[in-house]
Amino acid sequence: MIERLENNNIEVSQKIRSVFQASYKIEAELLNAIDFPPLKRPLESYIDSETEFFGYIKGKELAGVVEIKSNDEFTHICSLVVAPDFFKQGIASALIKFVFNTFDSQLFIVETGLENGPATALYKKFHFKEVKQWNTDHGVRKIKFERRIK
Repeated sequence: MIERLENNNIEVSQKIRSVFQASYKIEAELLNAIDFPPLKRPLESYIDSETEFFGYIKGKELAGVVEIKSNDEFTHICSLVVAPDFFKQGIASALIKFVFNTFDSQLFIVETGLENGPATALYKKFHFKEVKQWNTDHGVRKIKFERRIK
């Protein structure tokens, strides 16, 4: 089940951050990143965020989270994370489908580390097209994908 998460609630944001931390630890390893800014994101930035968070609940656990910023021009998938205990269970795909079905956009945007094979494969599976690559100041090569809906 996917539901909107009330990130301004401290306890909810603590759960969100916990999933982000566990998932980003794995991503940092995939990217061979020593300094990985997503791992430094403080709890307050979740609580005070103007983005929307949606969680995939499995049993009573928060198994995955997608963070969205949407406006009249596009929907940006700011983050999509799955708790490692729930990898390879279709949760990321379910969250992507949810985004497409929930947000009425002509353009969907997402970025990830180039060497994050599972993420790049997921976005390509959903017909995202590569539009840009660049090096970050913390040593990670990133890739930006877009999907345009006609």
